Amino acid sequence: MDSWSSWANDVFGEAQLGDCRRTTRLVWMAAQAGRHPSGRISEVFSDDAERQGAYDFVESRYVRADAIGRALTASTAQRCAQQPWVYVPVDSTSIKLWDGKGTKDFGAIGTYHSGATGLKLYSALALDPSGTPLGVAGLVWWCRPRINPRLRRPSYRRPVAEKETKYLLQCIEQVRQQMEQHAPGVRCWFQLDRGCDAQSVLRQLHDSGHWFTVRAHSDRRIAASGARRWFKKTLRQQPLLGIRAIELPAREGRPARRAKLAVRSAQLTLRLHDKRTKRSSPLQLNAVLVNEIGYKGPGKIEWYLLTNCAVATLQQAWRVVQGYTQRWRIEEYYKTWKTGACDVEDCQLHSTEHVQRWATILSAVAARIERLKYLARNKPDEPATVELSVDEVRALVLLHTRRKKRNEIVPHNPTIAQATLWIAQLGGYTGRSSGGPPGSITIARGLNELKPAVEMFRMLSPQSRMR
Repeated sequence: MDSWSSWANDVFGEAQLGDCRRTTRLVWMAAQAGRHPSGRISEVFSDDAERQGAYDFVESRYVRADAIGRALTASTAQRCAQQPWVYVPVDSTSIKLWDGKGTKDFGAIGTYHSGATGLKLYSALALDPSGTPLGVAGLVWWCRPRINPRLRRPSYRRPVAEKETKYLLQCIEQVRQQMEQHAPGVRCWFQLDRGCDAQSVLRQLHDSGHWFTVRAHSDRRIAASGARRWFKKTLRQQPLLGIRAIELPAREGRPARRAKLAVRSAQLTLRLHDKRTKRSSPLQLNAVLVNEIGYKGPGKIEWYLLTNCAVATLQQAWRVVQGYTQRWRIEEYYKTWKTGACDVEDCQLHSTEHVQRWATILSAVAARIERLKYLARNKPDEPATVELSVDEVRALVLLHTRRKKRNEIVPHNPTIAQATLWIAQLGGYTGRSSGGPPGSITIARGLNELKPAVEMFRMLSPQSRMR
């Protein structure tokens, strides 16, 4: 059994689909999708019978996308049980799907004026304390109306049940329930961007019993007698705790750089005012402000972070800042899933439910590719067998021995960093000229190139001939 088969069985082997044969098909499809990731089923399954079986599965009226999702998130929670605590970045995204004839039941994405169609979702990704992905911890899909409903009531006059915020709350609750069931002793540290800054979200996170950090978007009043005070201005007036630096990854239109940040913190009681009910209630939180100094270009950092973690010292406040930087992991995961290695937006299925089933499988594949990438970066000295099978390691050693440099010594038991580098080289990685360490696309290509070598190695091995 190769690592993809073992992984697929761990992730989807306990899926409750009403028939064990459907679960077996799901495990097989996930393993195949890992070996040949693509948004198009026709590119993952080359054999006619296998391809038809895959289409029959995703189009079956007996298979529910939420059942596949529950198996995925439950397996992630089980892996979290081995950790003292986990980061859980949560964010929304959309999958753009083509519907030129207007015959599919997809919803609108982006602005209604653009006419783009697809699906919306909130995802949660579980990371170990070093930032290495453990898997998808939450997944909530929804579909917007195709035509702008032009609601008469403004957003602040509508209850949460009528807003898309409810899907974020469902995602957070989904993570909490799975952790309570499969990893009851583990605390989550939710990481949310400013798009998630809403009083209903802060309330639910506060009541969840887990840690959280939310980047504030709105400026709120402080619950105090006397003159009105606002939390952002109050936070800016706090004494400087110290200066620290972080490495910012490159983004579109912004090169990577080392940012020096001034850190301030305070304990505040916010006055949460509900414009719909016109009621206010206090919520005691801690806040951290980080301002970038010595930089005047675009994208200058100024983060107001709300958290329930202690921030009295520079070390405590900086731990909150470092935790928030782990939120970038979910953006990189989305890139791998949507337009990188998995290309889920190339999906050509005709139904929302069908797309959700196939996209959920690919989301698990994307998370594993991201895990392999970050294991190589964060835990480079771990043995390659922590993520790869013995046969894959042996085949990889043989392949690299044939293409090694003249004076290079190839170890028989490579580390995960060495194995990942060799896999990426099979996928076209050229080293520094590629623009950085191995990424998800070259890793996925390399794993695809490794598969036939592993099969050949098994056929030629003595154990195989004995059978």
